[in-house]
Amino acid sequence: MRQRRSTVEHPFGTLKAWMGAAHFQTRTLPKVKTEMSLHVLAYNLKRVIQILGPQPLMAAMRA
Repeated sequence: MRQRRSTVEHPFGTLKAWMGAAHFQTRTLPKVKTEMSLHVLAYNLKRVIQILGPQPLMAAMRA
C-alpha cells in the first residue's frame, strides 16, 4: 500500500487539485474523456520539462 501511494496516488492528487476537487467542466463521457486527456497531457509535459529542462524537450520535439 505504501508503494502504491507513492507511485500512483501523487499524480492523481495533483490532477485533482488542478481540476478543483475533481469536478469536470464538461458533460457527457466523450467530452469528459477529452478534458481528462488534456489534464494528463499537461501534467506529463510539466513533468518532462522539470526532468529534462526546456531546451532538450524543444530539441526532441523538433527532431
